[in-house]
Amino acid sequence: MIHRSRFEKPFLAMMLCGIILAFGSTGATAAPHDAGIEMLPQNFAALADRVGPAVVNIQVEKTTRPAMQPFRQGPGGLDRRFRDFFGPPSGDRRSRPPRPSGVGTGFIIDSDGHIVTNNHVVDGADRIKVVLQDERAFEATVIGRDPQTDLALIKVASDRDLPAVPLGTSADLAVGEWVVAIGNPFGLEHTVTAGIVSAKGRVIGSGPYDDYIQTDASINPGNSGGPLLNLQGEVVGINTAIIPSGQGIGFAIPIDMANGIISQLKAEGEVTRGWLGVTIQDLKGDLATYYGVENGQGVLVTQVVPGDPADEAGIRAMDIITAIDGTPVGSSRELTAKAAGLTVNAEVDVVLLRDSASKTVSLKVGRRPLTLAQNEQPTSESQDDYGIQVSDLTPKLARQLNIEHEGGAVVIGVKPGSTADKAGLREGDVIIEVDRQAIDSARDFTNRVTNKKKGADLNLLVKRGPAGLKVIPLG
Repeated sequence: MIHRSRFEKPFLAMMLCGIILAFGSTGATAAPHDAGIEMLPQNFAALADRVGPAVVNIQVEKTTRPAMQPFRQGPGGLDRRFRDFFGPPSGDRRSRPPRPSGVGTGFIIDSDGHIVTNNHVVDGADRIKVVLQDERAFEATVIGRDPQTDLALIKVASDRDLPAVPLGTSADLAVGEWVVAIGNPFGLEHTVTAGIVSAKGRVIGSGPYDDYIQTDASINPGNSGGPLLNLQGEVVGINTAIIPSGQGIGFAIPIDMANGIISQLKAEGEVTRGWLGVTIQDLKGDLATYYGVENGQGVLVTQVVPGDPADEAGIRAMDIITAIDGTPVGSSRELTAKAAGLTVNAEVDVVLLRDSASKTVSLKVGRRPLTLAQNEQPTSESQDDYGIQVSDLTPKLARQLNIEHEGGAVVIGVKPGSTADKAGLREGDVIIEVDRQAIDSARDFTNRVTNKKKGADLNLLVKRGPAGLKVIPLG
C-alpha cells in the first residue's frame, strides 16, 4: 500500500503551478520562444513507416570469426574504448564451417538494390544475406569496400523495384537537433530510437578521416551500418561506433563524407585518394609557441616520405603547410581531407612556412598507398644520466604504436624517479628532435645527448600517440 505524505498535496499543487507557468494555459501568457523551433517532435511513427522498408537486416557467414574491435591502437591506447557493434558473439573463434556469425544493418539507396553498410559488417564474409522489413530475403554481393572510412557498398537483385531512403546533408545538422536511428540491435529487427546530435567533428582515433557525428540516440551491437536520419526522413549519417562503457554515446559517419566514397565504390569498386607523402601534426599550445606561430595557423610536417610527391616537390620535415590548392588549412584533419579529395596526377600549389618565411611549391598529387610494415630488428641505447632507454623506430614498431613515423628514437624504458621520469617522458614516446635537430635513430639520439655540454638543458620534441607532438625539457 502506498502512503501519501501530508505535504504531498501542497507539493503537487506547487509543481502544477510551475508547469502551467512554464508551458502556458488558458488565460496565461506563455514564455517567449522561437516559434520556428520544434522543441519536441509529436510523433516518430510516420518517419519510421516511411523509411523502415528501406532499412535492411544484414546476416553474414564467416569461416573464421574476426576480432570484434576494428578500431585498434597500441597497448593502452585510447581506441580500445571504441568497438564496432557487429552483433553478439556466437561461440568460440576457432576455424569451423561457415555459419551465421554476425548481424548488422544497412539501407537501400536506389531501386536497383545498392545497399550502404559498414565495411566491418561484410569484411571477410563467405555469404551475405539481406532481409527486408517485409521478410523478403536476398543473397548480396560486395560491390566495393573502403576500410579507411569503414564503408561498404553491397547489392541485391530483385525482380521488382526496391524501396530506397533519400540521402540528405550532414553540413546542415546542428548540435541539439533531433535525429532517429533504425537498426537491428542484438538482432532485434527494425528497432527505432531517437535522440539528438550531441556533437560534430568528433575524432575517435579510428583512422585518418575521423569526422564523426556524436549522438545520444540509443544504438547498440547490431546497429552497425544503419542510417541516422533527420526529421525529414533523410540519411544524415551511418551509425558506426560506440563506447561500450558509456551510455548515450554513439558515432556516425557524416553522409557528406560518405557520398563521394559511395559514388566511387559504385563506379569503380574501390576508392582512389590523393596523397602528398607527409606525416602531419596540428600546431597548438606549446608546439605553436615553439615554432612561433598562432594556434591554427597551418599544419606542421613531421615527416616526408622519400620519393613521394612532397619529397619530389621539395617539402621538408618541420615545414608548416598553410594552404593547398588555394584552400587555407588550419588543422591536420582539414589537410588530410583536402589531400584525399585531390585528383591523382594533378598539379597543385602548396603554400608553406619555412624558418618563418613563406614559400610556394608545385606538387604533383600521388595516389594514397597502403602502408606495409617490414620486420626489422631495432637496436637500443641507454642514457643513464637521464634514465632513458631508447630504440630505433622501425616500421614494425611504428605499426605497433599505430603511428606513421619511421624515423627517430622510441622510448622503451624510463627509470622511475629519473630526470626523464620527472620531466614526463613516457615509454612509447618517439623522440624526433633534440634542440630542433632531427633524430634518425637511437644512436643519433645518443650522439646528440653526449655532445651537449655537461649541465646544459635539453629540449626534446616527441611524438606521443593520439596526443601528437609535445615539447619536453630535460634539466
